[in-house]
Amino acid sequence: MSTTHPPTGPGASAAPAVEARGVSRTFDSRSGEVVALTGVDLTVRAGEFVALIGPSGCGKSTLLRLIADLDQPTAGELTVFGRTPRAARQNQDYGIAFQQAGLLPWRTVRANVELPLELHGTGRAARGARARELLDLVGLAEFAEHHPHQLSGGMQQRVAIARALAESPSLLLMDEPFGALDEMTREHMQTELLRLRAETGAAVVFVTHSIPEAVYLSDRVVVMSARPGRVREIVSVALGDAADRSEDLREDVAFFDRVRAVRESLHGTGNGTGNGTGAGTGTSTGAATGAGRGADAR
Repeated sequence: MSTTHPPTGPGASAAPAVEARGVSRTFDSRSGEVVALTGVDLTVRAGEFVALIGPSGCGKSTLLRLIADLDQPTAGELTVFGRTPRAARQNQDYGIAFQQAGLLPWRTVRANVELPLELHGTGRAARGARARELLDLVGLAEFAEHHPHQLSGGMQQRVAIARALAESPSLLLMDEPFGALDEMTREHMQTELLRLRAETGAAVVFVTHSIPEAVYLSDRVVVMSARPGRVREIVSVALGDAADRSEDLREDVAFFDRVRAVRESLHGTGNGTGNGTGAGTGTSTGAATGAGRGADAR
């Protein structure tokens, strides 16, 4: 297990978790070039939770894949804790969770959580201890010897998150991890993620189509334009620390205000001026109160 992760949490002195400068990604197709991203500037601080939201096809998942070293930018510069994405991957600086849990059906819950450690040569005793710690963290210790088919969808996603945390990453990359869950389970998992974030201090980059989800979870919401994707605006959420957020927040007038601010930015009807550098100063002036809970922006 890597021991060179930078410090995380509020006030941590460390390189930004993610820094993108002029990042673009172009794909070749039969009909010509497709520009998925263009000129993306974004900084995610160590320990910060940032959600990416925008129309389908705007490049949210593409940007996440670039950060994860699953793809490479066509232009621009991208760093993860001051390293190239490839170096960050090799240093095990980040963990990844996708919409589908992706658990290996023939392995037990414990063995699924241990998998990243096993692949990196961690000894059996250390793997077992770490898996027990993580399964206790996500509330699944009693299911350690079950197989994935014996778990609900929400429980499977908790296993996937535990696996993503196995190597104590300083950054979690999450691509719609709750998108396939029913509403009640989804809201429960959102609250669980806030708790895990508060306990681990990891930064999170979270792709979602849901405005309420983005607001409930995030310190800032990055609103992206339709393809070619670029940062349209960065909405500061300012609803308190992760450890202080609870289900009651969903009924708070400040929550409704931020939901409306993001919706207005997404649809281009707000008066805010986003800060494309993502340096922590992006705001939105959508100041309505009592706005509806907010439907998913798909």
